[in-house]
Amino acid sequence: MKLLDLFCGAGGASAGYAAAGFEVHGVDLKHGKQYPYTYVRADVLDVLRDKNYLDQFDVIHASPPCQTHSITQHLRNAQGKTTSKLDLIPETRAALIESGKPYIIENVPGSPLINPIQLCGSSFGLKVRRHRLFESNLQLLGSVCLHNEQGRPVGVYGSLRDNIPNGGKTAESIDEARLAMGIPWAIRSELVEAIPPAYTFWLGKQIIDLI
Repeated sequence: MKLLDLFCGAGGASAGYAAAGFEVHGVDLKHGKQYPYTYVRADVLDVLRDKNYLDQFDVIHASPPCQTHSITQHLRNAQGKTTSKLDLIPETRAALIESGKPYIIENVPGSPLINPIQLCGSSFGLKVRRHRLFESNLQLLGSVCLHNEQGRPVGVYGSLRDNIPNGGKTAESIDEARLAMGIPWAIRSELVEAIPPAYTFWLGKQIIDLI
């Protein structure tokens, strides 16, 4: 089966779906040099208007920009920084529903997803927690957090080598960040926004059984 990964970044989500058994194609506006599967550099919203292109896929995954909803927005505001990112969730959802395909929309806690499930890195033996929400028109199962079993987590965001009061720490190096996420090919700026492949492997296996 073929899966289209929209806003694919470096391909963390794509890798999980590929491991689950999908032929994966990715679309993003970035250069895609590290992306390990078939890649199209294009505006995702333009791609979503191309019904003939979408028809070749069995499933569509989308990870619209999340800076609008991320809790780190407060940190950016305090630092006097801004983001030009728009909230593309409503437009993306409308296009996915119009496509008639099984779909998944991924975003951060606090984002306006509809009846989402949550996945946590601690559920999959990862050192990151990285809670992420997934909306779908399929009946998918989330995961149970295992924070106590995980111990002190490793964060892959902000600066390297930061201690988090009453919490974890950020990765000491790019190698530790890659290991924590399970994405050995990505550069640091890509890891900050990526989804661990373990998440989409979990989802991909369920999707294959459902469709």
